[in-house]
Amino acid sequence: MQKKDMSARNEFGIATLSLGNWREHKLTPRLEAAANAGFKWIELFDECWAAYLEEHGLSGNQRWEPTEDNLRLARKLGELVKSLGMKVACTQPARQVEGIKDPVERRQSLDIVAKRFPFMRAFDTDLVLMCANIRTDSGVTTDPKTAAKDLAELGDMATEFSKADGGPMLRIGYEGLAWATRNNTWSSSWEVVRFANRPNVGLILDAFNILAVEFADPYNPAGHGRIYPTIEQSIEVLTASLASLVATVPGDRIYLFQCGDAELIDPQRLKQQLEENSTMPALLPWSRAHRLFPCEASKGGYMPVELVVAAIVATGYTGPISLEVFNHSLNLPGDDIPITHAQRGIMGLEKLIEIVRTMPRFWHTPASISRETVRTPAFKDFRQS
Repeated sequence: MQKKDMSARNEFGIATLSLGNWREHKLTPRLEAAANAGFKWIELFDECWAAYLEEHGLSGNQRWEPTEDNLRLARKLGELVKSLGMKVACTQPARQVEGIKDPVERRQSLDIVAKRFPFMRAFDTDLVLMCANIRTDSGVTTDPKTAAKDLAELGDMATEFSKADGGPMLRIGYEGLAWATRNNTWSSSWEVVRFANRPNVGLILDAFNILAVEFADPYNPAGHGRIYPTIEQSIEVLTASLASLVATVPGDRIYLFQCGDAELIDPQRLKQQLEENSTMPALLPWSRAHRLFPCEASKGGYMPVELVVAAIVATGYTGPISLEVFNHSLNLPGDDIPITHAQRGIMGLEKLIEIVRTMPRFWHTPASISRETVRTPAFKDFRQS
């Protein structure tokens, strides 16, 4: 496979929830802040779409009911995004869909995803992001063949819809979550996508979710050391996995790449949150409130996001590099919140791409980056910036 040079830059995107919480910030100012900062792609979150409906006197609880009013407003939102010089990368997230045992409940879960299809046309996007199931009850199975069967059926439903209306092919993107019951790694998620064996079913990768499993340990004061104690060894574990990703996942089967770092925080803070909610997955409080934009070491960011970006681009992926960041700061009121977060995001991405450009060997042999890379001036400067 021919690898893509970084001179052909992937365009930048950002999730609507990474520009401010929907409770405090209306969608239009957030979109304007993203466009003014230079973003070209928007991930439209369900909560933000629901709030937009309610802002216009419609029901957010009926967000996927294809009424004339709902679809009219969806087209209005799609035109707004276009007028700002951007595109909707995806609608997301479809949650807790695959692996459901009860046939009636399974049918309902698949049909709920399909309800998005006419809205995707209205938003002018071809992609729906579906997260790996995190349910732990007996009503779901972690069997990868069952998950693949569900994805395949969704792919077929999207194909039928696309053929019926004559529009571009709709796609189903599957994302593994670091705290999912089974598909919590890129490799296990890729296995399900391969088993589904549909041309419109692909993989969605998130740097945070990859690093949270294959590098980080937020309950260790060092922030890493999930397997080995030193930073060099932790990087070797990560890059061995990334080398496999480059070797096995074609870039055109990656439908979207999301990027973000996270804070190195006192493990006691996370443990306290878990004590307050014993059913919460261990990584969830860290994910929901402590993610950061790339290259924000001054705010506590510490993970080697640049290695993941380098690997993704090395697959030949040509889509957006999009920011999906959740942090307490996004919940604050104030008109400046969308503006400052959009500016932080674009600055972080620009700096991140410059760091990746200093690692040319990575495009060919990802595994060779481990010990040597962490000793290079560029890497050390990035870690300490």
